Amino acid sequence: MYKILERQDLVAGIHLFKIEAPNVAKKAQPGQFVVIRIDEKGERIPLTVAGWDEKEGSVTIVFMEVGTTTHRLATLGTGDHIVDFVGPLGIPTHIEKLGTVVCVAGGFAVAVIKPIAQAMKEKGNKVISILGARTKDLLFWEDKLRQASDELIITTDDGSYGRKGLVTEPLKELLEKGNKIDRVIAIGPTVMMKFCAKTTEPFGVKTIVSLNPIMVDGTGMCGCCRVVVGGVTRFACVDGPDFDGHQVDWDLLFARQRTYLDEEKLSFEQWQRQGSTH
Repeated sequence: MYKILERQDLVAGIHLFKIEAPNVAKKAQPGQFVVIRIDEKGERIPLTVAGWDEKEGSVTIVFMEVGTTTHRLATLGTGDHIVDFVGPLGIPTHIEKLGTVVCVAGGFAVAVIKPIAQAMKEKGNKVISILGARTKDLLFWEDKLRQASDELIITTDDGSYGRKGLVTEPLKELLEKGNKIDRVIAIGPTVMMKFCAKTTEPFGVKTIVSLNPIMVDGTGMCGCCRVVVGGVTRFACVDGPDFDGHQVDWDLLFARQRTYLDEEKLSFEQWQRQGSTH
């Protein structure tokens, strides 16, 4: 059993848990994830590591209430336990001195991009971060990402904070300025990552995305998380989650993510009818 040491409600529907998991904290690196299960009958879901403290033996995860499991997870609090917390899984984001790195985060993916931006900056890179959300009320960790960056640009779809527009707009402007961009790392909703990759492709700037297909065991055994990258089938859990965004078959990824939408809706409705307690 893994104890929840701390719970924070960041914005509506997005929560932070600090989990007591010393073995995971010892080995966690930016870009990796864990697979959790609330109880013995629970679904296994992957969540990217947002932070860790080896001395405290804790790992931080941030999640959004989307389906049954994440809504169930949101009913827990400080002092509660979950049965499984497996990790760290996946290949860490490759951190090296490149020059100028642009980190693009969509929505709650700021929790994923922040440790990557921090590691890139500590390696001696100039880090420009772009943080986007639908509206100001959904923004969090602005201060943390600013500290990890040399420059921070914020966009909101509705213009309620920062500049109005999508993250691809300032990204394109940075590329068009002619200043050398050595790497772009884009993490967020699949559609956002696709269009970040489409934006950088004409400029020939390598763009890394973190893919989030359906995943079950997280060790390459089940095959659920298969994606096609460069015409080759890869498993996001063991070959990724980071991949070259210019090589991803985005249409296939979108299709696979929609596979169980009806079942997920039914599961959530059943849970609500049961009183949202199981």
